[in-house]
Amino acid sequence: MSVKAAPEVESSISTDDFQALEEKIYRTIELLKQAREGQAVAEREARRLREQVSGRDQETESLRREVVSLRREREEVRGRVEKMLKQIDALTADDSAR
Repeated sequence: MSVKAAPEVESSISTDDFQALEEKIYRTIELLKQAREGQAVAEREARRLREQVSGRDQETESLRREVVSLRREREEVRGRVEKMLKQIDALTADDSAR
């Protein structure tokens, strides 16, 4: 009888071991699913951030061109104002000389 009892104990241990292994596999599968979902979220976020950076790069370039244009316009206006001031000085100098 003891010979028959031993295989039942071994079979019960291997069933327990199999169930424990099965649980570990299911936990591993769940962890893998979570990791893949996390990776998908991270990839979407990275793509969104890359698009934002690209948009900001375009905006920065546009603003840079606008600043260059405004500086050029300011220098042109400054030159015109200086020219008018010289003409006014010349007119007032002529009036003073008389």
